[in-house]
Amino acid sequence: MNITVVRIDKPAEMNFLLGHAHFIKTVEDLYEAIVQTNPAMKFGIAFCEASGPCLVRAAGNEDRLVELAKKNALALAAGHTFIVFMEQGYPINILNAVKNVAEVCSVHCATANPTEVLIAETDLGRGILGVIDGEKSKGIETADDIRKRKEFLRAIGYKM
Repeated sequence: MNITVVRIDKPAEMNFLLGHAHFIKTVEDLYEAIVQTNPAMKFGIAFCEASGPCLVRAAGNEDRLVELAKKNALALAAGHTFIVFMEQGYPINILNAVKNVAEVCSVHCATANPTEVLIAETDLGRGILGVIDGEKSKGIETADDIRKRKEFLRAIGYKM
């Protein structure tokens, strides 16, 4: 078995979801879940088929994001993996809808952070071992840090 690290290639502030599903219609079902939950969101989805022709399947409503999703999915090349890149919204806006898609098994991460994916490869194929989502913790928040966190959440409209 070989273990490699694949860095997600994306603009610095762009959010994405990375997950695991189990069926070829994942792309269509994720598309429907996203547009029904947040019609204004721009997104691209790619899914790594794990049998038959083993193609990267893709959909979305923004060509640039679809291309980004396809590029990253092919770099991962891990069976039944899906990736969704988004603009004009955040993972929190669609996360529950994505998790409720019948064929979605798990979500590995939902982030805008720099991300690395640990990939195991055997003679059979490739799979995700884990995800490095951002940097390691540097300390424990202070009272001033708590105040700043709460101000930020209110400034972006997530708390009143």
